[in-house]
This record gives sequence, structure tokens and C-alpha cells, in this order.
Amino acid sequence: MSRPLTAWIEGIGFLAPGLPDWPTARAVLRGEQAYENAPSVLPAPSILPPAERRRASRVVKLTLAIGLEAAAHAGADVATLATVFSASGADGHNCHALCEQLATDDRQISPTRFHNSVHNAAAGYWGIATGAMAPCQVICAYDASFGAGLIDALGQVVLDRQPTLLIAYDSEYPEPLFAKRPVPDVAGVALLLTPERSERSLASITFRPDTTAAEPLTDAALEALRVSIPALRALPLLQKLARCEGGKICLDYLPPMQLSIDIECC
Repeated sequence: MSRPLTAWIEGIGFLAPGLPDWPTARAVLRGEQAYENAPSVLPAPSILPPAERRRASRVVKLTLAIGLEAAAHAGADVATLATVFSASGADGHNCHALCEQLATDDRQISPTRFHNSVHNAAAGYWGIATGAMAPCQVICAYDASFGAGLIDALGQVVLDRQPTLLIAYDSEYPEPLFAKRPVPDVAGVALLLTPERSERSLASITFRPDTTAAEPLTDAALEALRVSIPALRALPLLQKLARCEGGKICLDYLPPMQLSIDIECC
């Protein structure tokens, strides 16, 4: 990489176990209230047409919730935003249901199950819901998926000079797949990145490759979320943003490469 990648953050969306939105997560990350673990609560995707709303999976509800929250936080028009969707897997519950069906004598798969099984299903529902016609990327890099999505989004912001919405998310699998991929619940983070500073800018971030190990979070419960849900590798960055703290952090990526992030708060 010949030069660092820099962008401004204008909006944040968040949802995780016990943390239903960014204001709640911000208060916990600031230490203003204690973290209490609870199953993720997914709002109904009212933005979708009724037929698609009935078919919406947990992943679709999650990505719409955090993406729309980040855009609303920034006062942005979702129909105009380029997007990057990044996840370590697809829809865990849908995958489980497909495997169950294929294990029976009746191996007929419903069209809805099939089209929800692909990795870009969430991006498709986003397009239906928002009417967005801007470029959309869908990325998977297993446990490094947040970092891969962030690099891609930063690259688009720097090269194309257009606001880009990163939506990084993960879903749990039921047993027996859970035993092999123990993601405990759905969770995700959305960041609206822009090429220029504005009155809505929260901070600038600059990425460089590094080999420094990521520091664990001091709160044991939040650290457990960080290591168990790949999208939440973003938590150290979010903690800095919540506390309006500048400085440098390292996020887990593809060992030995890590992501070094310089933060300058507005």
C-alpha cells in the first residue's frame, strides 16, 4: 500500500447482544452504564414492502437496522450511498434450515430459502428497501471480515471521493453447526465514511498496515463480544469514538497483518 487511507466518520449504527443501538453502546463504552448481556433485539424492517418484510431473515433485519441508524445519524440519503457489506458468513438459520431439508426424503428447496442462502442476500434487501442504485460491494474474509470491509470502504472513499456506508455483521448458527462456528448471536456495526470533513463529522480515521497485536478491551464482557463475533473486532475503534479520544489503535485482521488506525476526533 503506497499511502495511508483516510476518511471521515459521519454516522454510526450498532446492534449487539444487550446493546440495541448506538446510543446505548456509546453509554456502555464510555463507562456511563454497566453492560448487561441479553439476546439481540431486532426491530421489524418497516422500510421493506410487506411481502419482503415477511421473508426478512435475522441478518436482513440486522443490516437494515444498523445501516439506517448510521445514515440517520449522519442525516444522509440512503438512496445515494455506496455500500460495502461485510460478513464472516451468510444467514446461519437459513443455512441450518436448508441442511435439515436436504437431509430428508423431500429435498425440494423453497425459492425463498434459496435466495436467502446467498452471501449477498442482505445487500439485495437493502437495495429493495432503499432504492439505492449506487455501487455495492459484498465481502467475506472469515474472522477478518470487518477489517476487509473497512479497507474496501476506505479505498472507495479515497479513490471515488464518494460517501460510503460500511455494514459489517454476523449471524449465529443453530446446533449442530454452532459447535463448529460458535458465534453467540447476531451483531453488527455500520459506519458512514466520507471523503471530506463536514459539520456532521465525528472523527477522521487513517488506516495503515501494521503487525502490532490488538489490545484487549478491559471490560471482560465486552472483550468476550469482541472475540466471539467477528464484526465486533471493531469495538476498540468504537470505544475511542464513544469517548471522543484520539490516538492510535490496532484491530485484528489477517495475522501477522493488523490494522493500525489513527483517530482524530472533531
